[in-house]
Amino acid sequence: MTPDGLSTDVRTPVRRNVLISGASISGPALAYWLHRSGCAVTVVEKAAALRGGGYPIDVRGTATEVVRRMGILPHLRDAHIDSRRFTFLDADGSAVASLTPSAVAGSAEGQDLEVRRGDLAAALYALVRDDVEFLFGDSIDTLDQSGPGVDVTFRSGRRRTFDLVVGADGMHSRTRESLFGPEEQFHRYLGYCFALFTMPNTFGLSRELVMWNTPGKAAALYAVGDNDELHAFLNFHQPEPPFDALRNPEAQRELVATAFAGAGWEVPGMVDAMRDADDLFFDAAGQIRMPHWFSGRVALVGDAAYAPSFLTGQGSSLALVGAYMLAHALATHRDHTAAFAAYERDMRGFTAMNQALVDHGAATLFPTTEQALEQRNSMLRGLVTLPSTTARPAHSALTLPECAPRP
Repeated sequence: MTPDGLSTDVRTPVRRNVLISGASISGPALAYWLHRSGCAVTVVEKAAALRGGGYPIDVRGTATEVVRRMGILPHLRDAHIDSRRFTFLDADGSAVASLTPSAVAGSAEGQDLEVRRGDLAAALYALVRDDVEFLFGDSIDTLDQSGPGVDVTFRSGRRRTFDLVVGADGMHSRTRESLFGPEEQFHRYLGYCFALFTMPNTFGLSRELVMWNTPGKAAALYAVGDNDELHAFLNFHQPEPPFDALRNPEAQRELVATAFAGAGWEVPGMVDAMRDADDLFFDAAGQIRMPHWFSGRVALVGDAAYAPSFLTGQGSSLALVGAYMLAHALATHRDHTAAFAAYERDMRGFTAMNQALVDHGAATLFPTTEQALEQRNSMLRGLVTLPSTTARPAHSALTLPECAPRP
């Protein structure tokens, strides 16, 4: 093994031509590892350019080893959001507790990372932009596996054939839908909807999060630095998933506004800001749970295959680890079916442990009853006097194999 952890295995990698759909986190990460193992890689992304911004995300446990092996850990440490405190408020805006972020998130202080989603995406893109073909402003229209490869027709009208295709196109994956059918059959709804957007920092907040709660509702303002912008978050209990609203921005705004009608604290101003926001992101809190992550020559990675939900804080970490494990399997096995099966076998337990976090307290920050809210507040007050928590075992439950050999 070489000093940087690369295997000196003499296996000859298979020269494959691979299409990846999606250029957020798992897509570029997978492109990096596939290129290292000798594949020719194309990434198609429906957005016209790399998307910046986005809510802060976490890189924890096993995923920190992935980014270390990629060589971007120092860059991400420089980009780390060093939040000072999380403050929780009751219905009238009075403070319930003020805690360190690691005490709330169950992260390893000084080891785990929190960065802007756009910073991670940009770092991954910079690694591969000179070695990988990117097709921005386009997406997959149809996939045909009747021949020896995958015949792809893009929405732009272009047609190409690839040895393999990977859907890294998120929780609402079009690739998954074209292969396996409607999302509803794999979507485990967790009972919440949420809206994310940015708004002016008129509150004097600096490197901190403030969260207001009443039963079934939460509103948070997150200042990730000392600038004039805040990340705003509105979360509410919704008994049934509003699938009809997921692709209708106006319906989303009305749903959120109705849910928070009459709310106190700074919520009315947040709702007004949401109505005017040009970066609104709305979704239902849920998971993707599938019996299989591949069909023929097409596989899924990241949220497309096993979204854990924002309640776990593990979406980006699973995406990074999943990309590594899929690329390793393809570098190890000449037969793509064997490779996909190995990837699924080796990742299944890790994803299950992290998805199970929602069943073991990950949703307790958003109680739906008065009794549950008081229990949560008592728990938070107790954390103030306890030492820093250790990282959750699920975050590091997978040991990475050695990096795939270079061609």
